[in-house]
Amino acid sequence: MSMNHSRRHALKIGALGSSLCLSQFLRANAIQKQPDSERSAILVFLGGGPSHQDTFDLKPQAPAEYRGQFRPIQTAASGIQICEHLPKLAQRADQYALIRGISHSLADHGLGTRYLMTGNLPTPVVNYPMYGSVVSREFPSAEDVPSFVSIDRPVEGPGYLGAEYGPLSTGEKPRYGQPFRVRGITLDGTMTIDKYQSRTQLLQDLDSAFAGYEELDDSVRGFDRFSDQAYQIISSPRARNAFDLTLEADREVDRFGRHEFGQSMLLTTRLVEAGVRFVTVLLEGWDTHRDNFNTLGRDLLPNLDQSLSALFDRLREKGLIESTSVLVTGEFGRTPKVNKNSGRDHWARAMCSLMAGGDVEPGQVIGGTDNKAAGPIGDGFSPDDLAASFFANIGIDPQKEYEANVGRPITLIRNGSPITGLLR
Repeated sequence: MSMNHSRRHALKIGALGSSLCLSQFLRANAIQKQPDSERSAILVFLGGGPSHQDTFDLKPQAPAEYRGQFRPIQTAASGIQICEHLPKLAQRADQYALIRGISHSLADHGLGTRYLMTGNLPTPVVNYPMYGSVVSREFPSAEDVPSFVSIDRPVEGPGYLGAEYGPLSTGEKPRYGQPFRVRGITLDGTMTIDKYQSRTQLLQDLDSAFAGYEELDDSVRGFDRFSDQAYQIISSPRARNAFDLTLEADREVDRFGRHEFGQSMLLTTRLVEAGVRFVTVLLEGWDTHRDNFNTLGRDLLPNLDQSLSALFDRLREKGLIESTSVLVTGEFGRTPKVNKNSGRDHWARAMCSLMAGGDVEPGQVIGGTDNKAAGPIGDGFSPDDLAASFFANIGIDPQKEYEANVGRPITLIRNGSPITGLLR
């Protein structure tokens, strides 16, 4: 009997008898090191390009057509001001660091996102992995919870690390009052394994998954490795409970907010508490070419203010802030001058990001921009520097080398280094 046939036969017996699931087999047989760090990380991605001069880098002395409509307010960190529509984050400015004067040249959503989600300038030669894929490889979680979750969609891919290090993408954001679904499975207590997948279909999937498994390419191996993750969630109490927001008290739901972003951030904290190593959560809508100030002031900024503040508070209350690295960023900033539609357009020469948790030295601003927020003072920082700082804070050497299919080792962050003074 061949090894592949024996493997499929053993899985058939388990499926019919001992209820061994595919994910347990894959994890038990995967060649990967055991986690040597208890750190986790969260990427809050503000998709669309948030206006830096209307959020965390206001210019109140600039001419009106540059400074916009928002006023700065004082924060809990001496000498630091942020937007008036972020009062809760202003009260917590001693818990995070602001990095101003981040600069690059890719004022395109797709390319800019790829740059900011990987820390490497996009190139047709090398497909770089997003942050969560690196963490998933370096610090895999326990076998009954996923290592890397992307709430809603994956945004970017695992690159040269291979599809098996891609995220479990939930397929949608949680909504208050509705049972949350992960890849179409409703976690409301009514779903059973039999309803999810019949035994016959399971056996067919196993035959497909393990027919010449060793010879499969990355994309197929990634599918085989993770196609059962929805099954894993409903069969693992710890994973299922982590995704079940109905277990939260009303006061906690209200603290995070009953909007999609609030519920997504609440889910993020639950996943980290359950042992997930990396969570990406999206707050989109920042592409404000029109009606910038109403869009920000009415919805985006209040929602970000409420939910990110709640995230910081809960991580601190649960004793997780020291072991969880948080990065909040978009793909670029927006034009210094307000356009004729009361909006701001794409602008990559200046942007800002926020980091917290782990070894971040909080309560400070590092870097800066000129008097119109048009460009950095001095050399500024690159997305590569930001990524190197994020990895260093997680506990991963940004100069680590990986083998890839380009014929040479690839340095994790080629051209960046941790920002001086940001980490303790």
